[in-house]
Amino acid sequence: MKNKLRKGVFFVLYSVEKGHPKYLILKRKLHWIGWEFPKAGVEKLETKRNAVKRESFEETGLIPSKIKKHDFKGGYLYNKILKDRPGLKGQTFTLYSAQVKTGKVKVDSIEHSGFKWMSYKDSLKNLTYQNQKESLKIVNSWLVEKLK
Repeated sequence: MKNKLRKGVFFVLYSVEKGHPKYLILKRKLHWIGWEFPKAGVEKLETKRNAVKRESFEETGLIPSKIKKHDFKGGYLYNKILKDRPGLKGQTFTLYSAQVKTGKVKVDSIEHSGFKWMSYKDSLKNLTYQNQKESLKIVNSWLVEKLK
């Protein structure tokens, strides 16, 4: 059990306005400070797709309508030992995207202090970690092609 990796998902939440994607970026305050899109640990007996649905609602109050799995996986180590994740040294992830309506966002105040809807360019500039920037590039390329 010691020094295991937590199984998780990254998911890029987006909305399409006037033919252009907008991305929901959250201001992280738990464990570190910076901008990210939602991510989640996959609970025991839960599918990755259900983790995306559950955490979308828990972290933003939004319910995704279209969920897509992308061909991108990775992992990372935590910068420090996290008291709320005993025996875990990091997390793996599989990338998903999920379309949502730009309704009322209600961030989980334990993990996040705010949010912004951003263009691709602004999202890329503001995301803190490289693995999330790479994830956004993959989702945006797919979405731009889909919207043609």
